[in-house]
Amino acid sequence: MTAGPPFAELHLHIEGTLEPETIFALAAQQGLQLPYRDVEDLAKRYDFTNLQSFLDLYYDNMAVLRTTEDFRTLTEAYLKRAWTAGVRHAELFVDPQAHTSRGVSVGAVLGGVSAALDAAATEPDGVTGGIIVCVLRDQPLDSAQRMLDEVLASGIDILGIGLDSAELGHPPGAFAPVFDRAAASGLRRVAHAGEEGPPAFVWEALDELGVERIDHGVRALEDVALLDRLVRDQVPLTVCPLSNVRLQVSPDVAAVPIRRMLDAGLLVTVNSDDPAYFGGYLDDNLDAVAAAHHLTELELARLARNSVNASFATEERKRALLRGDS
Repeated sequence: MTAGPPFAELHLHIEGTLEPETIFALAAQQGLQLPYRDVEDLAKRYDFTNLQSFLDLYYDNMAVLRTTEDFRTLTEAYLKRAWTAGVRHAELFVDPQAHTSRGVSVGAVLGGVSAALDAAATEPDGVTGGIIVCVLRDQPLDSAQRMLDEVLASGIDILGIGLDSAELGHPPGAFAPVFDRAAASGLRRVAHAGEEGPPAFVWEALDELGVERIDHGVRALEDVALLDRLVRDQVPLTVCPLSNVRLQVSPDVAAVPIRRMLDAGLLVTVNSDDPAYFGGYLDDNLDAVAAAHHLTELELARLARNSVNASFATEERKRALLRGDS
């Protein structure tokens, strides 16, 4: 992608930036035996048939993330790559439950990610941002409540709470109690909905969780009343084109409804989701969308503005980004 306006990335799982080379490097440092012969053998396993087939590998690979320094190194690598993609603000999803379940503390996870973000924010070519801790929707409610307790007790500054992992069979409304507590603690709220799940899950996320953004949301177009509401209220949708293709939500990028969303007046944004697994970072996603949907420079600039306006950045930071300042 050629140089363009600053973007905010709003749908990025930091664990999903774990590149195969990094997996092997960390495993070697830790003396950990991986179930793959080499990087090529691991790469062959990235032929996903659905969301669950991806999640199985995604969680297995997290075994190499153990220390605060591991999480800091992971985050620093993403922020460096994100800068080259045009990202100037990033709100990072983190899955504490996936780490505490294997003995890694919330403090180690969030401390590493936070340290990298804090350092980047002070650099001339740094990316600003924050952490959104995500509830694993295929785990019980009490596990989510314990996660929130640990996050709040950590003393680490958190931007918001989200909802992710396997969508089918796990409606958002079940987690209303933990989202209510998060809101009372001043956290912003977002949720994955309408990726593999039906439009009804988007309604639930809005009405029962009180979310301010919908992550994915591509199936919202199936419901006219929902579409009208999303347009009227300008609820942001954080769409991830290459992810949709790799997880077989859409057959190709041309079928990802970016054009329809823009034409309908939705506040749609483009993001990379889990770029190490899905074939590209933000610039790769934007290039693919621009080619498939014949987007003009004005439309790409609109996507950039949408991303900034949909972010939880301070108003001062938003104004700077919209002016084109780094």
